[in-house]
Amino acid sequence: MTDFSIRPLTVEERKYAYMQSQQLCSKTGCIGYLRGDFGQSGRMFYSSWEDIRPDLKTPEFKAAFDDVINLLRNEDGLLHSREDMVWYGRNHAESGFQGNFSKEYGFRVDTQDYAFLIRCIPQVGDNNFYFFCYRRDWLDKHIEKAKQDIRFVTPDYKELFHLPDGEVITITLDTGEKLDRVCRFIDETHVEVGEKIYHICEFAERMAYNGNTYSPKEPPLPPECFSTLPSSGELIKIERYQNRYTLLGVQKTPEENRERADVLNKGRGVSKAQEAAMLAGSIFGWDTPAAKPKNYNENGEPIKPKDRER
Repeated sequence: MTDFSIRPLTVEERKYAYMQSQQLCSKTGCIGYLRGDFGQSGRMFYSSWEDIRPDLKTPEFKAAFDDVINLLRNEDGLLHSREDMVWYGRNHAESGFQGNFSKEYGFRVDTQDYAFLIRCIPQVGDNNFYFFCYRRDWLDKHIEKAKQDIRFVTPDYKELFHLPDGEVITITLDTGEKLDRVCRFIDETHVEVGEKIYHICEFAERMAYNGNTYSPKEPPLPPECFSTLPSSGELIKIERYQNRYTLLGVQKTPEENRERADVLNKGRGVSKAQEAAMLAGSIFGWDTPAAKPKNYNENGEPIKPKDRER
């Protein structure tokens, strides 16, 4: 019997519980995925398998896959029924996130060699789960690399901005029309924009040739920033998508700590709005509106809903 562990998906991992491009599937070692539903009764198990990398579907993978599915199908398991799926998700609140049409839950199951990313949609009349299968080492290596963000540059390689994997840019055509495109990290010098893959310099050259401009659709979260705790004024370090913060070893007065945080953030190009969003995300969760820099003004103060609409 295969030993395995299960936990909620991280924010970075959620992107890989959806269908990826062929290039990303190759990079991450995506073997294939199972999709299924529990039928009208909520207790059936209808499923179908899609191959992506048949060359990776070894006997060892098949054995691990079967063991994990069978264990999750046990009574009270995540895939036992629609009711059990809802119960499991609600008892792991950090697994919940807003999907394309409704609230979804995400979990990751690890065996020694494989990672299974499960996206749960406990709605009647839809597929109730997607079960993506990866080579664990390939997936983790790619996710770790993607944390360095996507670089956008000018044709002469001058950096314009960095964008977290999976965020959106707005391309403004020479006609004034605006196009939103999801961007995915491929490697240090390649990016997937919409459905096309470019060298980062090639993308810049094409945009310039066509008279297009581009920028993040929303101000992005930085990889890290510094702040002070509202309750004590202690200096802390915050890493993007981590549900915690780190107290720094050297602490001074709240005023001196605030000044130090400002200096450190300025050196990293972190705005007040980004800092405020990072602090909120680390305390209240990264899916809350408070974790979006667009909801703060240049002083890091929350923007009232009426002001956002203007």
